[in-house]
Amino acid sequence: PAPTTVHWHGIRLRNEADGVPGLTQAPIAPGSTYRYDFVAPDPGTYFFHSHVGVQIDRGLYGALIIDDPREPGDYDAEWVVVLDDWLDGTGKTPDDVLAELIKGGGGHAGHGMGMGGMGDPPWGPGGDVTYPHYLVNGRIPVAAETFTAKPGQRVRIRLINASADTIFAVALGGHRLTVTHSDGYAVRPTETGALYLGMGERYDVVTTLKDGVFPLVAAPFGKQATAARALVRTGSGEAPPPDARPAELGGPVLTHADLAPTDAARLPNKAPDSVLDVVLGGGMGNYAWTINGAAYGKNSPLQVTAGQRTRLRVSNMSMMTHPFHLHGHTFAVASTGLRKDTLLVRHMELVELDFDADNRGSWMAHCHNAYHGEAGMMIELAYRS
Repeated sequence: PAPTTVHWHGIRLRNEADGVPGLTQAPIAPGSTYRYDFVAPDPGTYFFHSHVGVQIDRGLYGALIIDDPREPGDYDAEWVVVLDDWLDGTGKTPDDVLAELIKGGGGHAGHGMGMGGMGDPPWGPGGDVTYPHYLVNGRIPVAAETFTAKPGQRVRIRLINASADTIFAVALGGHRLTVTHSDGYAVRPTETGALYLGMGERYDVVTTLKDGVFPLVAAPFGKQATAARALVRTGSGEAPPPDARPAELGGPVLTHADLAPTDAARLPNKAPDSVLDVVLGGGMGNYAWTINGAAYGKNSPLQVTAGQRTRLRVSNMSMMTHPFHLHGHTFAVASTGLRKDTLLVRHMELVELDFDADNRGSWMAHCHNAYHGEAGMMIELAYRS
């Protein structure tokens, strides 16, 4: 019953299909139809979601898996795992919470900042909203989805963080995970017990399954809450309790800084032709979130020239971590070469992101915390004519 759009997150598509209201299209009115027509150029794990207000926090999203016909597929099973924080239907809508955050300067009854739990570095405070539920594939822990397989099988798990306000630490109890892709791009296989996913990030992992019943857990970072979970069953045995916490979450948790791209995924080596500053600012005090000193609509667009290598110097001058997302392009983290479209930028951190300006149009760059974005942490990236 409300206007909406669809954004195809991470896809390097043509501008008219990007789904940003007021920038690439008018919102789709209730009862009307809009046709999205594009070629998906890259294989990988993606998702799509509404780009209107905080509608993503009502569940308006879905997984989008683009298979590579040249990939050998050296695994026996493939599972898609979508992580979410869930508020709608609990007495307050996401729109209510956004209005209360803005009105109350970041504090509101029943949904304050979650500072407990896994709230140590690297990410600082764990978000602005404490949710009553955290989900794997739309299900709460006491009604968890069960993935079944046989012992010894090799499984590929495609992880998607579709949440609005939550960084998750993910682990499969009793198993090691090998990270193979980040945001659709291949990385040098890297083994870990657990890994972080920021809002909008996607990681592919593979693992060889043991015999038994194991919890696949997504623990919300910095929030006192029961973690999201699914079950992996390869044999007999009782399921662990809903609040079971895999030991792997107590060990090192992988971040993007631990990864490097494969040679095929690297951006060709080239010095940047232009450098643009992107300063993330604001705070909980008056719940104003900005880029380059102003909220979206009041900040000046980032200007790029077609054909040039552009470097974004993204500095986070706030005390919260922000998942920075660029539409219509993928970037390389200058320090590691890692290819991504969404990156967690820690409080008081500077990261340099390189991309080729090879997709004309007016594009959005923004924090993928839905509440921060709606409160102003967005900016246009525009091509010079």
